[in-house]
Amino acid sequence: MYLVIQRILIVLLIIILPTKVFAQEKEKNLRFSALGGPAYSPDYGVLVGGSMLFTFKTNPLDIDLRKSIVPVTFSIMEAGYDVKIHPQLFLKGGDIRVFSDYEYLNNYEHYYGVGYDDNRTIVRGDETTRYFQNTVIIRNDVLFRIQDSPFFIGPSLDYTDRELTDVAAGIRDDFIYFHQGGTDEGIHFRNVGFGLRLTYDTRDVPVNAYEGVFFDMKARMYHKELGSTNNWGILSFEYRQYKKMSRWGERKTLAWTAKVRSTIGDTPFTDMSIIGSPYDLRGYYKGQFRDKTMAYLMAEYRSMWNSKSKFCSKLGYTVWGGVGMIGSDILTPNGVLPNFGVGLRYEVQPRMNFRIDIGHDPLQKQTLIYFNMTEAF
Repeated sequence: MYLVIQRILIVLLIIILPTKVFAQEKEKNLRFSALGGPAYSPDYGVLVGGSMLFTFKTNPLDIDLRKSIVPVTFSIMEAGYDVKIHPQLFLKGGDIRVFSDYEYLNNYEHYYGVGYDDNRTIVRGDETTRYFQNTVIIRNDVLFRIQDSPFFIGPSLDYTDRELTDVAAGIRDDFIYFHQGGTDEGIHFRNVGFGLRLTYDTRDVPVNAYEGVFFDMKARMYHKELGSTNNWGILSFEYRQYKKMSRWGERKTLAWTAKVRSTIGDTPFTDMSIIGSPYDLRGYYKGQFRDKTMAYLMAEYRSMWNSKSKFCSKLGYTVWGGVGMIGSDILTPNGVLPNFGVGLRYEVQPRMNFRIDIGHDPLQKQTLIYFNMTEAF
């Protein structure tokens, strides 16, 4: 409990002392918000980090066009750093959407192995689970509206290059690491894949919906003839729904989601399906539980405070609960992963929140803290 309180205080320092928030309120189109300072990450510990959010309309004259968003985060750790950019662009009256992931990761990560039972008991550490990565990720999905419907379809492209070094002894003894070509010096994976993405979207505001439905299906194949290290593929399904809880007041929302991600073939262990991130079951270390298939269900209640005070009206909270699984396929789950947590919200722009989430893992009785720009789903 002491460690949890200590971590919360560290995160609060982000807002109270060194953090500055900037917003270009007078800009008619482009708006910019930023937060930065010392921070805490469950995967990297204490660090210096920052989050920036750019919002704009690609056509300022189109009143009905959704705002495009470009969230940018960076972290500087004791050993390494990372930069992540995740644009969501809405073009040509919303008929064309471009969803992208651009990341450069030059830091330590952890690999516990594949499966459920062993990973519960493996101790996270420099000699057991840690490796250093130099990774470039470039992913682009370009979606086109089908006639005047809420359906969108288009190509999904991925280029990822991972160079792993300084690999812990525990990883070098792992069968899958050895089978996929790992040595004492490390291992290298390159993914070059293409596929198709189909979405159905009736959300009012994609990054912080109060109502609507979102369904997403994605399939990609990777092959050596394209330049990939391994032959493998991925198929994922995700469903989200949002409902206004008007009887409880304004800006009250119940949101729920379900997701399945499955891979086939000789999937690099770095790209297997994992549980544990700021966007799913918050409370599990990233990648502690991984296998070819993962699935989870989660429900979240979100509430912003309605106050005459301008500052208080920007504050809100959330509570959530969920359960997940991993396994070789959806029909043979290896274990159940329960999860629940609470979060604090601060509105940096209209319907754009900075969030601090405190998630709990009942299996190992651990509590982790996350902070991000935009909602988890």
